[in-house]
Amino acid sequence: MSNSPVNWNSTQLTAGWQKGVTAFYYALGMTAEDFGKAQVGIGVPLLEGNTCNVHAYELATEIKKGCEDAGMLAFPFGTPGVSDNITQGHEGGNASLPSRNLIANSAECVVTSHCYDAMIGMHHCDKNGPGFAMALARMNYPGLIVSGGSILPGCHNGKDITILDVYDSQAAVSVGAMTDAEADQILRKACPGPGGCGIAASFNTWGIAAEAIGLMLPSSSSIPAVDAEKRAECRRVGAAVKNLLEQNIRPRDILTVAAFRNAAVSIAAAGGSTNGVLHLLALAREAEVDFGLRDLQQIFRDTPVLCSFAPRGLRTMVDLHNIGGTPVLLKHLLDCGLLDGSCMTVTGRTMAENLADVPAPPKGQDLIVDVDNCFKPFADMQICFGNLAPDGIVFKVSSMKNPVFEGTAMCFDDPRDIVTAVEERRVQPGTVIVLRYWGPVASGMPEVLVATAALAVPELDGKVAFISDTRVSGVSHGAIGVHCAPEAAVGGPIACVHDGDTIRFDLINGTIDMQVSDEELASRKAALPSWRPRDPRRGYLADFCATSAQSNHGCVSSALIPSAT
Repeated sequence: MSNSPVNWNSTQLTAGWQKGVTAFYYALGMTAEDFGKAQVGIGVPLLEGNTCNVHAYELATEIKKGCEDAGMLAFPFGTPGVSDNITQGHEGGNASLPSRNLIANSAECVVTSHCYDAMIGMHHCDKNGPGFAMALARMNYPGLIVSGGSILPGCHNGKDITILDVYDSQAAVSVGAMTDAEADQILRKACPGPGGCGIAASFNTWGIAAEAIGLMLPSSSSIPAVDAEKRAECRRVGAAVKNLLEQNIRPRDILTVAAFRNAAVSIAAAGGSTNGVLHLLALAREAEVDFGLRDLQQIFRDTPVLCSFAPRGLRTMVDLHNIGGTPVLLKHLLDCGLLDGSCMTVTGRTMAENLADVPAPPKGQDLIVDVDNCFKPFADMQICFGNLAPDGIVFKVSSMKNPVFEGTAMCFDDPRDIVTAVEERRVQPGTVIVLRYWGPVASGMPEVLVATAALAVPELDGKVAFISDTRVSGVSHGAIGVHCAPEAAVGGPIACVHDGDTIRFDLINGTIDMQVSDEELASRKAALPSWRPRDPRRGYLADFCATSAQSNHGCVSSALIPSAT
């Protein structure tokens, strides 16, 4: 890190050889004096048709004002936004993960082509923050991520409810455990306003990860979307970016192996979403940091669950905000010896310096517990390898008490068929549901919440396992193994599973195998039919499927992975 002019990049245009381009700046109302100021791009995931993103441009306006207050120029620009909730269960779900890569590419395209000096990326829905973080790591331009904030919980019969209650109530109706009328009341009350899903699902998992890795200012991830403090925070962002420019602190100064470990520990202790794993892997590839599933496997074995966030418990990010916010959680992890406090952050200070004056979790709260009183001595997420997943599979098992599971395979190629099988009582305890041909090459790796929600009914929750080469929503709970690599569409062993095969996984030893001989497995693989992406009509999806690396590489562009499969 060394000092450099704050307009280190934009000066190519404002004082470059092609002087005529400044006519366009004068047309924007700029003066000659403005040409010496830093220019900041503000990446805005514009999508007013989604509760998570509906306030994005409003917050971007506050960020722009803060940048101007700090003596800089700021230019909001739009990127694609896809709602992970609204698109669930139909073709639109295929767009979710590709939208992350589109956001990264869009941000890189705009910021580098316009020679901005820094970038601010806004995290409003699941793939926004990861996409902007990938762009920052790829460009290595100064910048940071700002959370749009969580939604407030709804209320039903005097109790807080969230989107998790909506999906669980719909599953309960399907098996006659709840009336349609009550489920409809929950559906109407669960989302009372703007903000990302309030539990420890994908949105907040990434918020916690971004703050823990050092790319987000303290408390950003936990301030609610509708809180006045969120607007005040956005006005302060400009000064923080100006400091990054003055000190020449770049993303790759922050994104070290130790910082990735901090992020992984934090989402493990919080009981976060498997999507956080995928995004950390992608960010590591973009930052050219050697950090992969084997590293995560050890971290998840060693990290206890210390938080009672839903879906494992009942609490939301608003509850964390009410006891002091994400810094209280990170300070607790630091005091427990689980975090490396020496890591640099976007404040220009280390993690330990940021947390020096943060108090311990207050007495009487039930969201954060001590290590000696942990909810589980190892993380709800675990990584396994074996003949079913040679390159790894990510498990989320908050509802499974025993770390070892053995069951009989029941194979599906369509998640809706799983719902039908549950409704017809064909799925019994001890079954391993195998859903394949939905990985990144096959279909863009959509979330299949429709399937995992169907398995969350009381008679099956934690008593069956779900294994797939695609993703699940962070709202999902049960015994779930996803991101199986290699995927079925490229000939991965998951394509070779037959109904009735015995599948066994051991989370602590990190193994997953189907009880099939090597010879039989090779014979089955040789007989596999050729496969094409499910929907080649969609150009964005065709591009993603043709260029995506496998999930153990975070599904980044295969160009970043030598000999990627």
